[in-house]
Amino acid sequence: MGRRPAAETRAHILDTAARLFDAHGVHAVGLQQIIDEFGCGKNLLYREFPSKDDLVVAYLQARTREWEQRVESAIRPLDGDPGAQLVAIVRDAADKATVAGTRGCPLRNAFAEFPDPDHPAHRVAVDHFAAVRARLLEIAEQTGARDPGPLADRIMLIIDGLYANGAILGPNGAAAAAVRFAEDVVNAATHA
Repeated sequence: MGRRPAAETRAHILDTAARLFDAHGVHAVGLQQIIDEFGCGKNLLYREFPSKDDLVVAYLQARTREWEQRVESAIRPLDGDPGAQLVAIVRDAADKATVAGTRGCPLRNAFAEFPDPDHPAHRVAVDHFAAVRARLLEIAEQTGARDPGPLADRIMLIIDGLYANGAILGPNGAAAAAVRFAEDVVNAATHA
């Protein structure tokens, strides 16, 4: 059997780790568990990710890219209607956060698991949420809202609430309520 190319190996290790981190949390998953699940030796894992922190940062960066791609896919069809784009972002988050077995936002979870502001996982999470807030503000500014900052903050709080409670409340309750709430918040901010 030929040796697997490094990029494919790295991606496969990352996929294995992500599946375990998503299911159990970062601290609950040891490198040996990832090695066993992937079926590789320690040397291969450490060649691709010299430390668990490196693996966790790569995982969080991948989740950040997924979020950005989902946001762009949600808003692209609504170009020119920034209010509807904000609601679409909430709708997308509701769809993701209410899937059975979801443990919430991986970046929010990492922020809680790594409270040290100097830890690289903590910094990735903080940077992610700053970028999310900036993107929401950018869209909110296009709505014509008298005060777009609070509009962006309220949309972000709705999304955070979904990730905190979506799996508990389920798609019929939390998702529908969050989308209606986002519509109300956008309407109130843009029709004042």
